Amino acid sequence: MARSGKHKQDMPSDLDALIEEILVDAYGDDEQLWAFCQAFEDSVKMPADAFVIGEPVSVIQIKYDGNTRRGLTAACRKRDGSEHVVALSDIVLPEGSEGAPYLAGYRKWLGLGEVPAAEQKKPKSLRRHKATDKDIELNGPVQLIILNVKQRAARCRITGTEREITLRSSHIGDTAPGEIVTVLPQKQWRYSGHPYLSGKVVSQHIDISALRLRPLRLYDRGMWNPADEYWGEHDEPIPEWANPIIARGPRPLFEMEQIIPGEDPDDPFDDPITRSNDLKMAGELAQARRLLMELLAADLRCLDAHAHLGNLVFDSFARAALRHYKIGIGIGELSLGDDFDGVLLWGLIDNRPFLRCLHGYGLCLWRLEQFNEAEQVFERMLWLNPSDNQGARFLLADIREGKSWEEHCGKW
Repeated sequence: MARSGKHKQDMPSDLDALIEEILVDAYGDDEQLWAFCQAFEDSVKMPADAFVIGEPVSVIQIKYDGNTRRGLTAACRKRDGSEHVVALSDIVLPEGSEGAPYLAGYRKWLGLGEVPAAEQKKPKSLRRHKATDKDIELNGPVQLIILNVKQRAARCRITGTEREITLRSSHIGDTAPGEIVTVLPQKQWRYSGHPYLSGKVVSQHIDISALRLRPLRLYDRGMWNPADEYWGEHDEPIPEWANPIIARGPRPLFEMEQIIPGEDPDDPFDDPITRSNDLKMAGELAQARRLLMELLAADLRCLDAHAHLGNLVFDSFARAALRHYKIGIGIGELSLGDDFDGVLLWGLIDNRPFLRCLHGYGLCLWRLEQFNEAEQVFERMLWLNPSDNQGARFLLADIREGKSWEEHCGKW
C-alpha cells in the first residue's frame, strides 16, 4: 500500500499526532489497519451521516476483513433502504463531525488527499441529508443553524448534525445565515419528501465554533516589507498612523481562500456575486438577495455573500447589516487565530471579501455610535492592509474627532 505520496493540500498539523496515537504499538499494514478500524469503532458513533459520490448515505459499520489490499470498508445505507459496501477512502464525512479527523488520518496513511477531488469541485450540487422524525423532539427547545432565509421560512441545519429542515416561523425573516436560533417547536411534517418544522423563535445568537466549518486556507505569498511601500513624498512627514506599522518591519503576506459555490473557473467575469450585484444595480433587490442566500445555503464560508447581504440592507437597517458582516468576519477569523500578525493586502483579490466584511462592520458600529469599537476595527484594517485601498485612515480621523456618521456623510 502506497503511503509515501505528498498531498496536493497540506493536512492539519495535529493530524500526525492523531495517526501516531492510533498506530502506537501497531507494526505492518495488517496491524495498522486493525488499529484504524478499532479507532473508528471506539470514537465514531454509528450510524453516521456521510456522502458517496455526492449522494447522502448513512454509514452503519466500518470493517476490516484482513485483506490488506482492500483496506477498511464502509457499509452504507441509502435513502431507499438499500445497503452497499464501499472502500472507506471513498466516503466523505461532514466537516466538523467526530469521524472526520479519523477519516483524514486514514486517508493520509494511504497517501491520499483530504477528500475525493470530485466532492470538492461542486459543493452546491451535493444533495443534503434531510432531518428525520426522530431528529427533533417536540417537547422541548431546538437549536437550528440558519442557512437560507426567506420572509417566513428558513432552511436550517440541526446543530451538531448535517441534517437539514425547513423552519416556518413568523419572525424568521429577522435572522441571518450563520446565526443560531432557539425554537419552541409546534408541528413537524413532510411535504414532497422534505421535512418541515413550525415553531416560535425565542432567541438568536452568533457562535461561529458551533457551525463546525473548516477554516478557509491561508496561502503564503512571501513577505511584505514596509520599505517597499509608498508612504508619501520625501519632503512630507510620514502619516502618524503609518509609523507603528513601519516600525514593526517585514511581516508574512497571505491570501485567504475564497469560496464561491457555482463559480465558473473558465469565466471569471460571470459568477454569482457579480450577477447579484448586477441585479442590485437594476433594482431587483429581492432576486439579488435570493442569489446570495443560495450561495450561503451551499457553503456558509462564502464571505462575499455575507458582505453583500450586509450591503443590501446597510442603508435601511444597520443592525441587520452588522450581523451579516460580523458572521463573515467570524468565519474568516477561523483561519487567523488569536495571534495573527500577517498582512492581507487588498491587491490579492481573494482577501477582499474578508476586508469588505471588516469595512462594513466598522461602518455599522460607527452608525450605531459605538465609536471605540469602530475605531478598533479600522485600526485593524490598516494593520492587515497597510495600502489602505478602502480609506480606513480617513474614516479614523473623523471617528477620533467624535463626528457622527451623519456629519461624516454630510461633508461628502
